[in-house]
Amino acid sequence: MGSLPFSWGLTNKNCVHGWTEERMAAATTPKQVWPPWTPLLFLLLLPGRGSGGCPTVCDCTSQPRAVLCDHRRLEAVPGGLPLDTELLDLSGNRLWGLQRGMLSRLGLLQELDLSYNQLSTLEPGAFLGLQSLLTLRLQGNRLRILGPGVFSGLPALTLLDLRLNHIVLFLDGAFGELGSLRQLEVGDNHLVFVAPGAFAGLAKLSALTLERCNLSTVPGLALARLPELGALRLRELDIGRLPTGALQGLGRLRELEIHHWPALEALEPGSLAGLNLSSLAITRCNLSSVPFQALHHLSFLRVLDLSQNPISAIPARRLSPLVRLQELHLSGACLTSIAAHAFHGLAAFHLLDVADNALQTLEEAAFPSPDTLVTLRLSGNPLTCDCRLLWLLRLGRRLDFGASPPACAGPQHVQGKSLREFSDILPPGHFTCQPALIRRSGPRWVIAEEGGRAIFSCSGDGDPAPTVSWMRPQGPWLGRAGRVRVLEDGTLEIRSVQLRDRGAYVCVLSNIAGNDSLRTWLEVIPAEHPNGTDFDPNITMPGIPGPFLLDSRGVAMVLAVGFLPFLTSVTLCFGLIALWSKGKGRVKHHVTFDFVAPRPSGDKSAGGNRVTAKLF
Repeated sequence: MGSLPFSWGLTNKNCVHGWTEERMAAATTPKQVWPPWTPLLFLLLLPGRGSGGCPTVCDCTSQPRAVLCDHRRLEAVPGGLPLDTELLDLSGNRLWGLQRGMLSRLGLLQELDLSYNQLSTLEPGAFLGLQSLLTLRLQGNRLRILGPGVFSGLPALTLLDLRLNHIVLFLDGAFGELGSLRQLEVGDNHLVFVAPGAFAGLAKLSALTLERCNLSTVPGLALARLPELGALRLRELDIGRLPTGALQGLGRLRELEIHHWPALEALEPGSLAGLNLSSLAITRCNLSSVPFQALHHLSFLRVLDLSQNPISAIPARRLSPLVRLQELHLSGACLTSIAAHAFHGLAAFHLLDVADNALQTLEEAAFPSPDTLVTLRLSGNPLTCDCRLLWLLRLGRRLDFGASPPACAGPQHVQGKSLREFSDILPPGHFTCQPALIRRSGPRWVIAEEGGRAIFSCSGDGDPAPTVSWMRPQGPWLGRAGRVRVLEDGTLEIRSVQLRDRGAYVCVLSNIAGNDSLRTWLEVIPAEHPNGTDFDPNITMPGIPGPFLLDSRGVAMVLAVGFLPFLTSVTLCFGLIALWSKGKGRVKHHVTFDFVAPRPSGDKSAGGNRVTAKLF
């Protein structure tokens, strides 16, 4: 019995010893210990991102950190949005309102798209907490009025799109807390009024678009609160006038676009005062001529676009104050002529777009240096391919004509051919001209009474059709305005004729192939008042005849009146000669007498000899 406890003790001892060795081995063997950040890793790998997961109606996997809930027929902002969301797209839903602080948990959000919903009201503070938001799109909603505080809490916002809403007016301070905003789109609204302080606070706004709204005037006072505005686009407005100084406060404006103002027929000379533009577009308006007076101070202008205006001509040298102009776009207008020297003074000029006009030619003399021209868009014009376009054939290999090169509309034998199709060696009769020649003229000697009216005319033929000009010898060319003027048909008209108008006038018929001239004369008859005082040409008196124009009938009358006295004098002379001739036979111009020679002395028998002699 004594051994049993001993053996039990051994057994127990062995057991105890074995257990102790296992525990010791386990204690000495390295254990797999999880690091302290393991739970955080598991949280990051969970599918919901952040603490809110992803709403079941949205897509959170297409783009990183983006929640796409567009076109899901949502009537409210879904809950459970991930806190690290940077792009939230809720466009194309049925959201009707946005309450204060509804999105305040999304502090990392950079772009929010609420376009094309049914939003009619935005409570002040609706965007509180979105301190990182850069882009906010609200176009295509039903917003009517934007008051102060609506956009509070958006210190970083750079782009705001409010197009296609029902906004009627902008109140003072509507954008006052958007100090970082750079681009504002407010087109396609019912906007009728912009308060003078509506844009106050937009210290960094660089681009503003106002289009398709009901503004009747340019909101100049509101625009003057935008010191950094660089681009202004005013499109499709029913405004007929840009007043002087309307854009005066926009000293940093570089790009101005005025598009589709059907009522705008002219620019006032001071309408662009205070601006220093590099790009100006006035397109699809109703300008009938290039507004030179409004443009002349824009010495840094590089691009000018006047397309789709009913402008018919570009006169010579009127663009020369725009010394840095590089591009002129005038497509789709009504151009019929571009004068010689039209672009002289423009040393950097290299692009001309006059496609789809009514030009029959474009002469080389229009450009200061045709070799510097890079792009010429001339398609869609009824070009006459004569000697005036030879320069285009010479430069055509390097000129950029755009997608459609110009083609000939005449003469008939080259009609429809592109200028690219002609080789350097032309067949006979191609691209030729006929010099101008005067064929018809009015009286070359015109007599007009002082205070009356005198008319001179001349015309002729040539190919291309010649132009008619008038001048005084050693004097300047006569213009198309004033008392002495050249009419559109080439007729010279002198109204209220004065004594100093007496003298010669020269008609010059010219085209690119040559000139022809005709000299005429005006004789002025001094007129006196019936009481003996000098005649005042500005007073019309009854009984004073009009100007006497010497036509063929008048020439016959003058010759008849002068010929009668001459004929009478000649007849009288012949009568006297006839009377003298009748008495000529009875008048003797000699004397006949007899001469007897004397006898010799002492010779009495000698007889004398009788001699008959005549003395003349």
